[in-house]
Amino acid sequence: RQVTVEVIQRQTAQHFSLKITDLKGAKRHRSVVLPRMIAVHLTRKHTQMSYPDIGRAFGGRDHSTVIHACNAIEKRRSGDPDLSSLLDEIERGFPQQR
Repeated sequence: RQVTVEVIQRQTAQHFSLKITDLKGAKRHRSVVLPRMIAVHLTRKHTQMSYPDIGRAFGGRDHSTVIHACNAIEKRRSGDPDLSSLLDEIERGFPQQR
């Protein structure tokens, strides 16, 4: 099975006890921003979607917002082992690719 944006959104929302609509919505609360950025980053990593396509999948965000999220997570991941573990934990919930 393939990892899709829907799978990533569902797994990320479930991990953080959020609704998928929270990840796609306009809220900018701290409790939603990091999970959304993580989901965007994982979507870029695991799919062939373009930045504009990812932005549309996350509530019509601009491609520059997607680029910022991807860069921010990469930067934070390199200095934060907890974030790295969190990303690995979410990815373990994805279907195994064959």
